Amino acid sequence: MINNSVEFPEGKLLWLIGSKGMLGTEISLLLEKSGVAFVGTDLEVDITDPAALADFAEKQPVDWIINCAAYNTVDRAEGDADTCRRLNVLGAGAVAACAKKNNARLIHISTDYVFNGEGNQPYTEEDATNPISIYGLTKRDGEIAVLENNPRSFIIRTAWLYGKHGYNFVNTMLRLMNERDEVKVVNDQRGSPTWTFDLASVLLAVIKTADTGKDFPFGIYHYTNEGEITWFDFAAEIYRQGRRLGRIAKDCAVLPCTSAEYPAKVKRPAYSVLNKSKIKMSLGIEIPSWDASLKEFLKLCAN
Repeated sequence: MINNSVEFPEGKLLWLIGSKGMLGTEISLLLEKSGVAFVGTDLEVDITDPAALADFAEKQPVDWIINCAAYNTVDRAEGDADTCRRLNVLGAGAVAACAKKNNARLIHISTDYVFNGEGNQPYTEEDATNPISIYGLTKRDGEIAVLENNPRSFIIRTAWLYGKHGYNFVNTMLRLMNERDEVKVVNDQRGSPTWTFDLASVLLAVIKTADTGKDFPFGIYHYTNEGEITWFDFAAEIYRQGRRLGRIAKDCAVLPCTSAEYPAKVKRPAYSVLNKSKIKMSLGIEIPSWDASLKEFLKLCAN
């Protein structure tokens, strides 16, 4: 289990950047529930503008920054590389520099796309990166910019995110399975689905652990839910649980296909499983399995 309660020193604030996205919204709700003093920003503060970041940070004593802001539309990034690089590299570096200037610790969200997906065992934080897309390349370069501009940073790589408050695979499957008699899903890409609530909880656990003075070094960590499946496996379980919980009202065949059959502009990593030993040992946590978290998510959304 993950203890996501956290206390902040009086007069200190957490700054949540990208607060209106899928993960940012989940973190906002959890911070509110936990009683943490925080301020959230989205497009109103341009992360690629150091002056705008500095002006905002000067208005309150920021102790922690969580940066969820990113250009994460993988296909569109191939034709919009400049914008993608501005947000994912320049923006990430500027946020890190702002954190350092204000003596704030930073949590920056990254991705499995920094790897090429040609491996056959879970990637560790020490494995060499080799991205195969503009998105992956800019996120890898963003990690470098973060650590160069502020060594007092935690980078959390994650994968296959889904949640209540945004566009994602689970919500898409639920919609399609209620509309169609069959759906085809790729069965040659492996990874670990991750519920945004679980990731948000572990981010608060990072803050709590670091604030207690425990030996928890800055640097790169991996976090996803436990388990290793294909997108087809994921879709089949969404259908099974969705039918049981009444989220899917009709029969729908879930059929496997290859990536070659699926129209996509960008090649996805075939193997995106991340080794989470480092964060489990550092935080002393047990990570929920992907299917258990999916069940909780579907039950929550059904209410």
